Amino acid sequence: MEKRQELLKKSHTVPNLELEKKAWAQGHQHVAGVDEAGRGPIAGPVVVAAVILGKNWNYRHPLNDSKKLSAELREHLFDIIRQEALAFRIISISSQKIDELNILQATLLGMKRVLKELRVYPNYVLADGNKYPTIDIQGRPVVKGDTKSFSISAASILAKVTRDRIMMEYGRIYPAWGFSQHKGYATLQHRKAVETHGLSPIHRRSFRCYSEPPPARKVLQQIQILGSKSS
Repeated sequence: MEKRQELLKKSHTVPNLELEKKAWAQGHQHVAGVDEAGRGPIAGPVVVAAVILGKNWNYRHPLNDSKKLSAELREHLFDIIRQEALAFRIISISSQKIDELNILQATLLGMKRVLKELRVYPNYVLADGNKYPTIDIQGRPVVKGDTKSFSISAASILAKVTRDRIMMEYGRIYPAWGFSQHKGYATLQHRKAVETHGLSPIHRRSFRCYSEPPPARKVLQQIQILGSKSS
């Protein structure tokens, strides 16, 4: 309760179970929320998670958009979701697959896969964003769903924590690029590392960045050239 009160002070928008309750009222017993982490970075995978909280979920847990939570609270909720949710599944789509499909299609593929691989098969889906994956399950996209639906916010937490852990491991494997600090996002530190060391095996070759500061100019030219060769 104290953690939820702390969260309420930081954000005026807190998710709830209203969307899930509407689906339950329509006879959909197992409602899944699905979300991703890692669409914006220029390196590393996109991670997609799906969660069925179930009707007995304790709504007092302070779920919210993972970006609005501290790393400590995300880790705390990560364990709670995995222990108390009716079902969950997390998958990772590699940077190579992202280059092959593009980030939107890779994300939709991840949503499709993660929903099919849930231990309890959902009969209704709440998908974060404005796109809905091509699946034979009723559901709807929900713009900014991680701030509206407990199920989606739970999925966002699982995806975010998992991806951060993956990037921490890549930081140990490829220390020159500093993945442990920026998690693959195009920070100045990251762009300077690419300018110095080139692209690592986990960089997304198809990504293009614009209007970047002068230190990144050579890096962006390299990304653009490699992206045009792979397309």
